[in-house]
Amino acid sequence: MASTEDKAASKENTSSWKDSIYNPRTGELLGRTASSWALILLFYLVFYCFLAGMFALTMWVMLLTLDDYVPRYRDRIPNPGLVIRPDSLDISFNKSDPLKYAQYVKHLESFLKSYDDIHQEKNENCVPGSHYLQDDDEEMTKKVCRFKRSSLSRCSGLSDTNFGYHEGKPCILLKMNRIIGLKPSGDPYINCTIKKENPIQMHYFPYEGRVDKMYFPYYGKKAHENYVQPLVAVKLMLTKEDYNKELTVECRVEGSNLRNNDERDKFLGRVTFRIKVVE
Repeated sequence: MASTEDKAASKENTSSWKDSIYNPRTGELLGRTASSWALILLFYLVFYCFLAGMFALTMWVMLLTLDDYVPRYRDRIPNPGLVIRPDSLDISFNKSDPLKYAQYVKHLESFLKSYDDIHQEKNENCVPGSHYLQDDDEEMTKKVCRFKRSSLSRCSGLSDTNFGYHEGKPCILLKMNRIIGLKPSGDPYINCTIKKENPIQMHYFPYEGRVDKMYFPYYGKKAHENYVQPLVAVKLMLTKEDYNKELTVECRVEGSNLRNNDERDKFLGRVTFRIKVVE
């Protein structure tokens, strides 16, 4: 049987454990009195309110330095990249099977919706050959130069709704990325080459793959809300000897001060893609 001393020690340990949570003799909860808890909670309340106020003040001052139309700090490169549509760097299809190229046709048709004449008629009929510079106004809204999809001729999807894919002569659309304030010099145009012994004929739309300077500069998403990038369409005139082969095509922006030979960035002023047509 347990001794009287053991029972007393056990009772004392139990009492000590309970007192660490709440001590009825001193009125302490977790080792602090009510007034002590009130003071420490008040301290943290004031401390965190001060931090929240400092954060709000910092954000307010930072927002005062921002411009809704033009970003103050631009970490993007000063030269645009070049991208293609359909949005794939590996284009492969069977020209005899509509299901195999339907995804490319649907993508091009969807992409060109904003270039429909019914939308572009609302835009400005700008003067070709020079930058379309616009002064700041109160609303900061900029006008947009008209680019009709009909200017892409046989690659517009208007006369040929399959964009040449059904005949094994596909159309590829190219555009430059938007960069605020970009004003390319010279007479920029897009030129494509295929790494192949025998050259392949290509048709460019608009004529000679020109990217008219009247579509520059771009003033930003908010100021230039309805802006659409100028396009260049390349129709690859493939023949039977080109079918069932994976061809590598490289397109570059030429004729201007835009960079297209940076080995660290394969998409800076150029783009390389592969295409394979199965007969």
